[in-house]
Amino acid sequence: MEGRVPEGLAVVVDAGGAVMVWSDGARLLLGFDSADVVGRPVTDLLAAGLPESTRRHVADGLRWAGEVALRHRDGDRVVVRLQGTPLVDADGGRLWLVTGTAPAYRAGPAEPATLPLWDLALAQLPVPVAVYDRDARLVAANETMTEVMGRTEEEMKGLTLREIEPNPPFDEYDRLQRQVLRTGETLFHESHGKAPGEIRRHAWSMFMSPLKDETGAVRGMSATVFDTTEQSWARRRLAVLNEAGTRIGSTLDITRTAEELAEVAVAGGFADFVTVDLLESVTVGEEPGPLPRDTPVTVRRTAQRSVLRGCPESVVASGDTTRYPVGTLPLRTLAAGRASLHRPGDPQLRGWVASSSARAETVARHMIHSVMLAPLRARGVTLGLVHFLRHRTAEPFSEDDLLLAEEIVTRAAVSVDNARRFTRERRTALALQRSLLPRRPPRLAAVDVAYRYLPAGYGADIGGDWFDVIPLSGARVALVVGDVVGHGVHASATMGRLRTAVRTLADVDLPPDELLTRLDDLVVRLDRDEDPGVRGADAQSGQVGATCLYAVYDPVSRRCTAARAGHPPPALVTPGGAVRLMDLPAGPPLGLGGLPFEAGELQLEEGTLLALYTDGLVTAPEHDIENGVGLLCRALGDRAGTLDETCDRVLRTLPAGRPADDIVLMLARTSALDAGRVRSWQLPPEPSAVARARRMAGQQLAAWGLSEAEFATELIVSELVTNALRYGGAPVELRLIRDASLICEVSDGSSTAPHLRRARVFDEGGRGLMLVAQLAERWGSRQTATGKTIWAEQALPSGRP
Repeated sequence: MEGRVPEGLAVVVDAGGAVMVWSDGARLLLGFDSADVVGRPVTDLLAAGLPESTRRHVADGLRWAGEVALRHRDGDRVVVRLQGTPLVDADGGRLWLVTGTAPAYRAGPAEPATLPLWDLALAQLPVPVAVYDRDARLVAANETMTEVMGRTEEEMKGLTLREIEPNPPFDEYDRLQRQVLRTGETLFHESHGKAPGEIRRHAWSMFMSPLKDETGAVRGMSATVFDTTEQSWARRRLAVLNEAGTRIGSTLDITRTAEELAEVAVAGGFADFVTVDLLESVTVGEEPGPLPRDTPVTVRRTAQRSVLRGCPESVVASGDTTRYPVGTLPLRTLAAGRASLHRPGDPQLRGWVASSSARAETVARHMIHSVMLAPLRARGVTLGLVHFLRHRTAEPFSEDDLLLAEEIVTRAAVSVDNARRFTRERRTALALQRSLLPRRPPRLAAVDVAYRYLPAGYGADIGGDWFDVIPLSGARVALVVGDVVGHGVHASATMGRLRTAVRTLADVDLPPDELLTRLDDLVVRLDRDEDPGVRGADAQSGQVGATCLYAVYDPVSRRCTAARAGHPPPALVTPGGAVRLMDLPAGPPLGLGGLPFEAGELQLEEGTLLALYTDGLVTAPEHDIENGVGLLCRALGDRAGTLDETCDRVLRTLPAGRPADDIVLMLARTSALDAGRVRSWQLPPEPSAVARARRMAGQQLAAWGLSEAEFATELIVSELVTNALRYGGAPVELRLIRDASLICEVSDGSSTAPHLRRARVFDEGGRGLMLVAQLAERWGSRQTATGKTIWAEQALPSGRP
């Protein structure tokens, strides 16, 4: 705050630095009564140290003049221009008479009419002007120059600038003067610094011009100085505004956008400390509601920046929450929706500072003397509040600064709101996608499974990657990984459709190559439905496409059959640690239509590790897919740790930073059902085989300790074997599998699938499969290379593993 000097300001300070006399003008300036000040050290009244030139004059006992920062009684900071005159008391001690100064201009001698008007203009020019001789020594200076230098013309005459003020930047000015005297050319120079006796920095524009006689010889030089501080601040404000338009909103991350706002304001020299508090609902992407008038508001300190390392001015750490109590200045500013400018003496600001002892302590310690509060508002919604503070910068915030703060915050608010909307949309898309993916892998005897799913790190356009683990009949399991072309909610919706279709086709027990063929037909139809304007049987819009890998593992035979549609092949890790890719025909991506798919089959050792993944795992800007697959294989080669630890190790090895595409990694370690859990019999094609099959099944259940299931199992075996003998053909095989459930399978040489139907009263047949369906939890049929298999699953008796 810059104070006006009251008339009659006078203070007398003794040799020990104590106040002896305190005038009424001093009381008006700082608010202290005489009784409060007399006898106290004068340094108690200083809000900042004296300028170096002033301290030097005081130490030498010379008259001085300059700007001094004083402390008002209410804690405000007052900057005035004072003049100190040395006096001597009765004992010969030194006293100081401190008075206020005001600009004045010398009118010249008593008879100004006798002087040329040129001399009058030079003397009264409101711009600092000085004249130097050939040796760069001062010859004359107008009154404005003496005010700036803090010395009289008589004190400076005959001295060089270096001798008048032996401190930067005056040593540089002295060098430039000598350059002008040597070259005879005019020089323009701009600089920033403090004038002698002042505590505030100024911007100076100087013209140093040679003075030549009629022969052209340089006889001296003149220096004309213009105080361009206001213009400099205007340029600085414009630069800050331009920087704000360039830097703020470079990402769609709420926290980063708030940090950019704070960085721009501090790095541009606009503020010394900036905080950005956002409503908690905004930080999570939700739509902020109306501000309550009678309840406190909770905000989160999203960003803060200071000219001091570590933000020591901060009372609230970044990421923490704080509350704006009812009736306090921040809450009023949020409710008003307009920026406001405050000084420490402002009652509203004083009340806010006093509400927290930590806040009051930091304001006093750092001498915060100017504060602006600006609400973040965009599209009619209040998002938060920005605090701008100054303590290192001597100049307080002005009305122009308030307008600039409003402009910066308005621009930033739009970016913050865009980031908030993006966060909400991204959370919605992720929630949709995660709802379409399995929450946890099922516990199966065939395989142990672990997986990782990482959505794309940037943008709301999440991908359509998916995975699934599907239990099949006969204790088999299907492992699926797919990737829908494109990104966004549309890709997630398509992914959900395809995952459902794969599960439906898997329940029919189709072979992998046939399942991909059916899935390809579905993608073609979906693609045509995306654009109803596409005509023709072969016409496609190209908006829907996908890749897929479908693998079936049988723990009884330890065979893995897989087919892929444009998808990367799975990696295999043997129990010995050898790593290789499964050799599978590539197959076209889904959605092209009419192209065949081929399956590959491989017998696996027990404990083999299968790694299924999407291309986002092995593709990155810093390497191609071949290098990515190599890194994957090296990471899988280290078999130490659990499957979850292996997943984490692979992800640490491959993606660098946030993935640009969705990543799916699924690891499956194979198991085998030993002979003690599987029993099969070849049956002759004759009616007596039915009784034999019932007897063998009962004996096996007794051996397994499952006699409680003997009755139901014998009925199921009887009906299935009877159907195989009557409607099927040789060879007929019965197989019992003890897994998580009791599985009964009957295979025959016919490919004709059975149909469940309800028999009428006088029908002799048609009740067998109905009986099986009622006794079993699940039943079905699947085609085999030699015919078909009909199976039925029963739950194990209670308490049996």
